[in-house]
Amino acid sequence: MKKIITLALILMATVTFAQNKNAKATLEVDGVCGMCKARIEKAAIKTKGVKSALWNVETHKLSLIFNEEKTTVKAIVKNITAAGHDTKELKATDEAYAKVHPCCKYRDEEVIDEHK
Repeated sequence: MKKIITLALILMATVTFAQNKNAKATLEVDGVCGMCKARIEKAAIKTKGVKSALWNVETHKLSLIFNEEKTTVKAIVKNITAAGHDTKELKATDEAYAKVHPCCKYRDEEVIDEHK
């Protein structure tokens, strides 16, 4: 019985230590301007456990540092799409997209051309 309890404790400790408190991830997020940058970064940062979120307007890459004990990439993506921005993993709803500023309508070819 002692061996089973000891083994269980070792397994639990291993699982606990396997989570990274400074995990890094990079996501592709659609947007076209500085207002998009602010909205995307704010949506990511408001996710509990996200320590850093930097989005590059030119590459559309969002670089994240987050605590895997408190959040997941899936949860971060959910908040970004709720703010109206598409990711490779998930698209924003039409309702969320409709709320972004007219200059941020990244699905519109004319808006994209205006930002080049």
